[in-house]
Amino acid sequence: MSKSLEDNKLKEMLDKAVDRFNRPSFIPEDPISIPHRFSILQDREIIGFWTAMLSWGQRKTILSKATQLIELMGGSPYDFVLNHKDKDLIPFLEFKHRTFQATDTLYFLDFFRRYYNQNESLEHAFSRFLEPEDETVEPALIGFQKVFFDHPNAPQRTRKHVASPARKSTCKRLNMFLRWMVRKDKQKVDFGDWKSIRMDQLQIPFDVHVERVARHYGLIKRKQRDWRTVLELTSRLKDFDPKDPVKYDYALFGMGVLGRIDGQD
Repeated sequence: MSKSLEDNKLKEMLDKAVDRFNRPSFIPEDPISIPHRFSILQDREIIGFWTAMLSWGQRKTILSKATQLIELMGGSPYDFVLNHKDKDLIPFLEFKHRTFQATDTLYFLDFFRRYYNQNESLEHAFSRFLEPEDETVEPALIGFQKVFFDHPNAPQRTRKHVASPARKSTCKRLNMFLRWMVRKDKQKVDFGDWKSIRMDQLQIPFDVHVERVARHYGLIKRKQRDWRTVLELTSRLKDFDPKDPVKYDYALFGMGVLGRIDGQD
């Protein structure tokens, strides 16, 4: 049974948890540490997106696999994407992470090569589908998924690795990546590199930890785990911060991972 708190008390508790987890000490053991290794925007975009798409399972394994990708790209993802030769792709045939296999790896590289030969930043692949009046990034996620697979040879099996609200997915990994690239505050955990998507349009990255804490405090009513539940939770979090609702990802995730629902040390 969920625990009910008055909104002001719940906001106070969540804000304290945000302050506790949204700080540089959060970075090293989180997947966001991978794009933090780079100063060039395109490097951050490429390895950040790829790391986010691989972010299921143990965080230690995710960090290891993302590091392996960096090594396979010679430490420079953007340069590799633009300038690799066919022979340079051979080592990638051995790259695997759970259900992410060589076919998926090669298609990701092919997409990046085609995209960055025509575009400066991955931001446009999302933002081109958004209008100022859009309340959420839903159109951007749907549009991006279509762009990503807009190739006659796009493997059907790879589609499961890039979600879309059109398929009712929670889109946890895409929402996490957008949080990384769009959110900005003085703590500088997230990058805030992208300016054409507003923070209030972002949606909460909805994983089992976030869900458990959110249900505990009655922040969501829907029993399903789908896109509508993400919208419901983010809308509820806007009651606490209309301009930056996904900052509470730090609170809900941190409290869930540490198993301290009360948010205390």
